[in-house]
Amino acid sequence: MTDVERPYVPARQLNSPWPLIDSDPHFKRVIKYARTSDYLDGGISAACGPGLMLLWEKIAPSYVGRGGFASIMRLTGAISITGGFIIFYSRSIIRFYGLRENKREVDMDMREMVDKVKKGQSLYGKSSLSTYMQGVASRNSRYSGVFLHVLPWFNFVNHQQHGVDTAKYYQQAERELEAERSGSA
Repeated sequence: MTDVERPYVPARQLNSPWPLIDSDPHFKRVIKYARTSDYLDGGISAACGPGLMLLWEKIAPSYVGRGGFASIMRLTGAISITGGFIIFYSRSIIRFYGLRENKREVDMDMREMVDKVKKGQSLYGKSSLSTYMQGVASRNSRYSGVFLHVLPWFNFVNHQQHGVDTAKYYQQAERELEAERSGSA
């Protein structure tokens, strides 16, 4: 089957007081842009499950016998770590959508993308997928962080459909290169 040009489906713009950074950020970018408070919230949430289980065992012992409580704690730990990661990830990705204050992330995004423009690299990485499959991946994971607590769905695909005008990165790179040239002359 040939790669036929298909209509482009633009990302929907959300009503938000903060700017949209990316409507479908790559998994690695979400982790890289996370704040210390995100790590703390996720870690504290992950520790609550086993902590509460220990507290309940002290208050009202279960008397499950030898090894029974250890398996309960392993299961509680696994569920809590998963929940803590989802809390951590969702707090970070919400800033990409502009649903929370994101000044730090906007600055980091501009710096990262301008550096890529100056080096001549692709802004959002290379992909081995066809343009059509990149679009499918984008449409399937766009704004997926809003519903992350119900269906964890992450973007692992590099594509060019992120719902933002990339001209701002090129314009900023031109301004910086011009400032460097005029400063050294």
